[in-house]
Amino acid sequence: MIKIAIASGKGGTGKTFISTNLFHTLSKNNNYRVTIVDCDAEAPNAVAFFESEIVRETEVTQQVPVINTDICTFCGKCHEYCNYNAIFILPPMKIIEVIEDLCHDCGACRVACKFGAITEKSVSLGQVTTFAVNGKPSLIEARINIGVMSPVTVIKSAIRQIDNQSDIAILDSPPGTSCPFVQTSASADYVILVTEPTPFGLSDLKQSVETLRIINKPFGVIINRAGLGNDSVKEYLNSENITLLLEIPFNKKIAVLYSNGKLVSEANEKFSEQLLSVFETIFKDHGNSSN
Repeated sequence: MIKIAIASGKGGTGKTFISTNLFHTLSKNNNYRVTIVDCDAEAPNAVAFFESEIVRETEVTQQVPVINTDICTFCGKCHEYCNYNAIFILPPMKIIEVIEDLCHDCGACRVACKFGAITEKSVSLGQVTTFAVNGKPSLIEARINIGVMSPVTVIKSAIRQIDNQSDIAILDSPPGTSCPFVQTSASADYVILVTEPTPFGLSDLKQSVETLRIINKPFGVIINRAGLGNDSVKEYLNSENITLLLEIPFNKKIAVLYSNGKLVSEANEKFSEQLLSVFETIFKDHGNSSN
């Protein structure tokens, strides 16, 4: 299997546009069994582009500590062990509280407590839903509950549910360069960065590139809506010796199709061929080293 993450430094550049159309293009090829994972757990929308039905739903939970104040000695060790400041304590007032939103389910507080004052309870973080597209369970959606601060655990759960029989997994990454982006990209064998030819697009592209270089992930770039801005992005790619995989010119017809939940690769065979060529280039260079 080769896992390809579609990512960007900022929202609105066309990650889901590329992800869904690449999935559709590769799925048409009988030689490939393809899965798409919508890792944008705060606002997943890949399923909107396909006729699908739910195959299964999985609740994603984590354990958070429950402190029995009748047993607790207010020694403060659990607070000291917690790297995420999820335990608030005022020993003189004999007040101790768990801030559940900050808990990462690391278990350090249980190790720290020598008096058996800490037990655990399950808290729901979100859901992972598998959808059948064209009769095959091939779309996995990560979705966090409202109010959950970090989607990373739900993203991990969604990626783990990829069928081992898949030849290709496309990971539609959350925008930005924070933990959700890093988690998705770290799970991939190759990352496609989608950008736009604007000053904001270039600024966020640079941050994405720096992050991927730190975690040592191979990547290339697709410029979406080419022609609207200037040549600064291309000049940057040339100066940094970064592969330009594809330029997609701004086209009102593409925008209309996408805004209506339609797949451009279904209506435009040339675009489908371009995406297939991008994949073949990636697979030729990186497929043999994939997990």
